[in-house]
Amino acid sequence: MKIRNINIQIEEYDHSGLLKKPELHLLEQAQQAIEGSYAPYSEFRVGAAVLLENGEIVKGSNQENAAYPSGLCAERVAIFHAKSKYPDLKVKSIAITAISDNFVTKSPITPCGACRQVIAETESRQNEKIRIIMKGQEGIVQAVNGIENLLPFMFKEEQLKKSKRK
Repeated sequence: MKIRNINIQIEEYDHSGLLKKPELHLLEQAQQAIEGSYAPYSEFRVGAAVLLENGEIVKGSNQENAAYPSGLCAERVAIFHAKSKYPDLKVKSIAITAISDNFVTKSPITPCGACRQVIAETESRQNEKIRIIMKGQEGIVQAVNGIENLLPFMFKEEQLKKSKRK
């Protein structure tokens, strides 16, 4: 038996004002995206903004449905919209934030497992890491360079391919 340690690297900023201007702008776009959220059940409204390599920003917000699995998270709405509208452009970064109608979100909002997997697939498709910037309503901002910092054991394309047996 072996024991392996896996290290992740997370940047932490005391407040969003410490971000570089382009990242602060992307986070502000994610905050604006919250306005399009449809969250009557959870009352937890999420916004995401994707920065493409040409400087275009594509926004998305969570869209709930009474049949819960039928809804979509803000991150997937933004990424799927970006990749369907600009299929040949790389996603450089994504900013995510949220507000609740019932409490103040004080810790950074991280992507759910399904969104992490979509980010992983997007990185694989474009052969380039995506910077992920995460914030709540208040408090610190966290950022990572590449999804492996949030999803060290991602499901990968090569796991679906047949291997030749000897």
